[in-house]
Amino acid sequence: MARIDGRLPDELRPVRIIPNFLEHAEGSALIEAGKTRVLCAASVEESQPPHLKGTEQGWITAEYAMLPRSTHTRSPRESTRGRIGGRTHEIQRLIGRSLRTTVDLRALGPRTLFVDCDVIQADGGTRTAAITGSYVAVALALRRLVTTGTLRTAPLRTAVAAVSVGIVRGEPLLDLCYAEDSRADVDFNVVMTNEDQFVEVQGTAEGPPFSRAAMDGLLDLAQSGIRQLFITQRDVLRGAEAAG
Repeated sequence: MARIDGRLPDELRPVRIIPNFLEHAEGSALIEAGKTRVLCAASVEESQPPHLKGTEQGWITAEYAMLPRSTHTRSPRESTRGRIGGRTHEIQRLIGRSLRTTVDLRALGPRTLFVDCDVIQADGGTRTAAITGSYVAVALALRRLVTTGTLRTAPLRTAVAAVSVGIVRGEPLLDLCYAEDSRADVDFNVVMTNEDQFVEVQGTAEGPPFSRAAMDGLLDLAQSGIRQLFITQRDVLRGAEAAG
């Protein structure tokens, strides 16, 4: 099957991560995955959530939003509706869980990293791009804490990245754009660490159910794409360090 953008079935969309995109955030990155663009900013606050009061443990939490014209038609801001939708809650929790696997929260100390993910343009894979870009923002924020003397070393334990995979017209595909995702028979979002450990697997049959063999094939496909994303993250962080 010819893909809409000419990619091979196991090929990622072109990925670019621009570090330190924002001046004021302790860590930030703009990630572009094909036409999808997500701005990720990590802010450090010397406070803890209520469930950690009285401990020395830190925390990482995330907020996610889509700008009104990130899609073909304008969607009102959720803040004007007076409530956050279920999809947004789900994605925020996913991003937060994913990022907490990367950091030794006790070594972080009694502070919180707030990670804001704003979708500037959406063409599928916004939650996976947000996770991949947010890791870079968090790593840069921790590096800033070391530079300022707040921490002796950055308490990073691992990297994390994510990608979508799916079955479209019977063919497994990596990194679905919106046109593919909207007609996929099976749709997965996969989050992994760079030790090839799974953080989360979200899989759904939109049509007929899928087999164990099909699922294993999709997970292998996701793993190959995520390994490429780890290389991109590493190169971006090295480049940012060299640039000072």
